[in-house]
Amino acid sequence: MNYLNDLQPQYDLTYSDVFLVPQKSEVGSRLDVDLSTFDGTGNTIPLVASNMSAVTGKRMAETVARRGGLAVLPQDILPEVLSEIIQSIKRAPLDYDTPITLLPSSTIQDAMNLIYKRAHNAVIVVDNHQKPVGIFTPKDAINRDMFTPLSEVMSEVVCMESGLSPEKAYRFLQAKHLRVAPVVKGGKIVGMMTKKGAFRSEIYKPNVDKNGRLKVAVAIGINGDVAAKALTALKFGADILVIDTAHGHQQKMIDAIRAVRQVASKTVIVAGNVVTAAATRDLIEAGANIIKVGIGPGAMCTTRMMTGVGRPQFSAIVECAAEAKKLGGFVWADGGIRYPRDVALALAAGASNVMLGSWFAGTYESVSDLRNDEAGKPYKENYGMASHRAVKSRNSSVKGFELARKELFAEGISTSRMYLDNKMPGVEDIIDYIISGVRSTCTYVGAASIDQLNSNATVGIQSASGYNEGTPLANGW
Repeated sequence: MNYLNDLQPQYDLTYSDVFLVPQKSEVGSRLDVDLSTFDGTGNTIPLVASNMSAVTGKRMAETVARRGGLAVLPQDILPEVLSEIIQSIKRAPLDYDTPITLLPSSTIQDAMNLIYKRAHNAVIVVDNHQKPVGIFTPKDAINRDMFTPLSEVMSEVVCMESGLSPEKAYRFLQAKHLRVAPVVKGGKIVGMMTKKGAFRSEIYKPNVDKNGRLKVAVAIGINGDVAAKALTALKFGADILVIDTAHGHQQKMIDAIRAVRQVASKTVIVAGNVVTAAATRDLIEAGANIIKVGIGPGAMCTTRMMTGVGRPQFSAIVECAAEAKKLGGFVWADGGIRYPRDVALALAAGASNVMLGSWFAGTYESVSDLRNDEAGKPYKENYGMASHRAVKSRNSSVKGFELARKELFAEGISTSRMYLDNKMPGVEDIIDYIISGVRSTCTYVGAASIDQLNSNATVGIQSASGYNEGTPLANGW
């Protein structure tokens, strides 16, 4: 990455402070751009779902990995629950969405409690042998008692045989005038397919382990017996370990990385969060492969306002990525993403992957339950991982005086409404939006890969009015 006219900035920069200069390009098509990452994660797109308790669970993890990204399960999940979640992710289909199934005797209420857990918004009614016998969608609940059995309201179901190519699957749905259909193998349901899902299967390549199952990462934090927690996560099937805390440049973090490296010699270890070259060097030398960069840029984080500590994200990535590269390591950009341009800029600055939290929180696949506000508009609740709410949840075994003392030093927003975008209500919709933008970025700057995006990028510095000039005006002027 170079600065326009070799102009070195005199102060640290955010994403809004910079722009990419177009270059001569020999990239013929957006789809010719290879967005596979190079940091050992196996990602085929450079996106990671953050290990926030309101964001990432099994639905988020499998959906993001199916499209080539990675999700990090939070550190505060009980071991028995973590095992169940990872096993579910590893069983998830690669080419189809996971179905929601209920028996004919289940009620409309049962279905409505589950139906918005997936973006396909359908429940398949099955018999005791997992054979589809009907389909239920929200319109089937109109003017019906919530305790009505599904057998009385379900519609006729049309099934699709597994093994069809994405194009043939799309044509099947189009010919049958279907938005969604269950996929069956030997008469039993194995997945769900939508028109969007069909062409997504053509565009994206899943992020899979050596056994062809979806990959997942697990956060373990720096407290307690981190080596034991790492071994437990690996035993359950975790592919990547994330050791993180709000201030990653501390001796406790370095000791934690060393302890985990001793028991997980071949596992990719991600550590953070930091914002300086010195911190990046210390964590890589301790045994980390990837450094998580970002202190304070996240939407739910109040660290900078509470403490004055942090650093503008673009400059932090540039410095940390350069240092990591010298040592054979990599960095993830964590926080501050508002638009696809920010992802492209983070990659141009040297990040191998970009983490998203709050943006993914307002989707069907996030962990939080779907709620409706006073006007009936759907939203999900989100909160910071250093907030009072998260601290209390993470220290559920701590009582009284000790818990009150821990909560005193909380930093972060405890409750925020993340409204679902009716144009992008599912996480795959947001992935499409981001990846299409990043692919276009690459064609503008003549980059056929993420590595070339970083090496080819020329970055200019702009004023606030320069940034505003590039923002669209929805209502004209």
